[in-house]
Amino acid sequence: MNELILMLHVLFGVTCMVSAVWLFVEVQHASEASLGRIRKLSWGAAGAMWLAFIIGGYWYVTSYAVDKAVILKGPWPFAHNMIMETKEHLVIMLLLLVTYLPIAASNNLAVSKDARKLMLWVTATVALLALVMDGEGALIAMGVKVGLMAK
Repeated sequence: MNELILMLHVLFGVTCMVSAVWLFVEVQHASEASLGRIRKLSWGAAGAMWLAFIIGGYWYVTSYAVDKAVILKGPWPFAHNMIMETKEHLVIMLLLLVTYLPIAASNNLAVSKDARKLMLWVTATVALLALVMDGEGALIAMGVKVGLMAK
């Protein structure tokens, strides 16, 4: 069950990242016809990120203690001390930005160049932060793996 929970966490995180990239492209070519799709997609990205956060938080509270112990006793203690600690703090920025997407998308992006520019910056930042989060998750998982291999 833990593996399923962790896979869902990653799935929703990657869904958020892909949605942000898709939104970036859609906003670059925003028209009256695409505004509805942009708004729905921004809600989808926000929903996916919040699901990733809730599922990951559940896993962190219920299951991470075992992995943390393995990481700290293994050859890569930085996977927890630096990477997980950084991930825990960056996720707050990502949640704030992705929650802002539907608000920013409520502007008329087809007409307002400034609103479009803001939306492009927010979607690019969300996509990049989500990519960083994915990489950090991979390093944490590798910390567990090398910790288990060292035994």
